[in-house]
Amino acid sequence: MQFTVSQRFFFDAAHTLQREIEAEGSRRVHGHTYHAEVWVQGPRNTANGMVIDLGFLRQHLAVVREQLDHHLLDEVPGLGTPTLENLCAFIAQQLSGLQPPPSRVRVWREALGDGCTLDLTPPQA
Repeated sequence: MQFTVSQRFFFDAAHTLQREIEAEGSRRVHGHTYHAEVWVQGPRNTANGMVIDLGFLRQHLAVVREQLDHHLLDEVPGLGTPTLENLCAFIAQQLSGLQPPPSRVRVWREALGDGCTLDLTPPQA
C-alpha cells in the first residue's frame, strides 16, 4: 500500500518579473502571499505506522520557508527567475534529502487564482 501525506505552508515575498506580455507592475518590485504544499508518498513504516513523521517534515519546511519568507525572491540563491515553476523546483530541491523524498510540490497565489504543480514521481505505465 502506498500512502500520500502532505503539509502546507505560506510565505510573503517580493519579486520582479520580466515578461513577454506587458503586465502592469510586473517589472517593478511587488509582493505576494504564496502558499505551498508538499506531498510525500510511500508505504507505512512498520515501526511507527507513518510514511514520514509530519513533525520532521514541518521542521524541513520551516527551513525552506525561512529562505523565502520576507525576501526578495530575485536574490534567493539557487531559485533563478522567481516564477511559480521555479519556486516548485526550488522547494523540491531543498527537500530532496528527505526519506522518502517529495512526490509533488504545489505553489499558488490564492489572491490571484494562479498556481503550479510539480509532479516528481514518474507516471505509472
